[in-house]
Amino acid sequence: MEQQAELTRPAITDLTEDERIFRDTVYDFADRRIRPAARDMDEQAKIPHALIEELFRLGVMGIEIPERFGGAGAQFFHAVLAVEALSRVDPSIGVFVDVQNTLVITALLRWASDEVKRRYLPRLAADQVGAYALSEAGSGSDAFALATRATPAPDGFVLTGRKLWITNAQEADLFIVFATVNPAQGYRGITAFLVERGCRGFTVGKKEDKLGIRASSTCELLLEECAVPRENVLGEIGKGYKVAIETLNEGRIGIGAQMIGLARGALDHAVRYTKERKQFGKAVADFQAVQFQLARAATDIEAARLLVYNAARLRDAGRPFLTEAAMCKLFSSEVAERVTSLAVNLYGGYGYVKDYPVEKLYRDAKIGQIYEGTSNLQLQTIAKQILS
Repeated sequence: MEQQAELTRPAITDLTEDERIFRDTVYDFADRRIRPAARDMDEQAKIPHALIEELFRLGVMGIEIPERFGGAGAQFFHAVLAVEALSRVDPSIGVFVDVQNTLVITALLRWASDEVKRRYLPRLAADQVGAYALSEAGSGSDAFALATRATPAPDGFVLTGRKLWITNAQEADLFIVFATVNPAQGYRGITAFLVERGCRGFTVGKKEDKLGIRASSTCELLLEECAVPRENVLGEIGKGYKVAIETLNEGRIGIGAQMIGLARGALDHAVRYTKERKQFGKAVADFQAVQFQLARAATDIEAARLLVYNAARLRDAGRPFLTEAAMCKLFSSEVAERVTSLAVNLYGGYGYVKDYPVEKLYRDAKIGQIYEGTSNLQLQTIAKQILS
């Protein structure tokens, strides 16, 4: 089996010293702790609990949580750097950290009451994994065609329904669940709820057997008259659509970071392999046709990286970033698929077997054009903005 490549680091001139130190720390952790375990995690379709504990100790599970709640007190951009660095080694770990930060924590920071923040943020920073439950069997791209109902009760609400494709569900203790209080009001009846694992009537169901990002759990959730106290409403009743829309815009930047990290990891492996592999008496990398393919891949990754970083910077600056988030997610996912496919081609037959790392990255890349808004939805968003 091939010894995996020592992952190189791109020359980045637009990072502060603090950001560089943070990025390098995550890179070092990924190389040392995740890279040796990536293949086993893929085969077993599971992230070891010990590794999850290490991610919390590293500080990447509560990046934007204020220090007074036990978090790192950093910016959204730091979360992007962490997801990118982790995804160069294993995109499953990248998305595990991404959902925690860009969906769950972001939503609580923006929408939760002070009392709810005091209750949940210290736990999310210390040892509690979060998940984000929006999708259903009939509610994918049409995210607001929700069938899950929230019926008012004396002390809160009773949730009944079924959620699908929920990332981190196997490990999570806290779930942001979207349900409709009044179906007649359409999307204006949707409300976000905080549901804890162990809540009566709440069950984590079937775990999906996936093509890629296999170590990342994806499960269904079953809610059978699940009682949720009124104080666990996230935001306001009937404003769940705003919670979802605004959070998913940030989540798409996180997926963009996952895809550029994944693509860079594949390119690193391809460059190393083509330098070592001999054909017709010389290294494969000496052929101009191969050089040009690698050059184009490197250019695509750099363009995607700049799109992702720009969207993240805009978000931290409090400026509009809807179009930029859609662009970076769309483009980076396409680049990831192209670059991983190229890496498999350059490895030849070896690229098609599990003993070599590019086969896994190729499988991992496909999800980028599907989750957190398909490529067609990103195109629709971009078109709407430029034509308005």
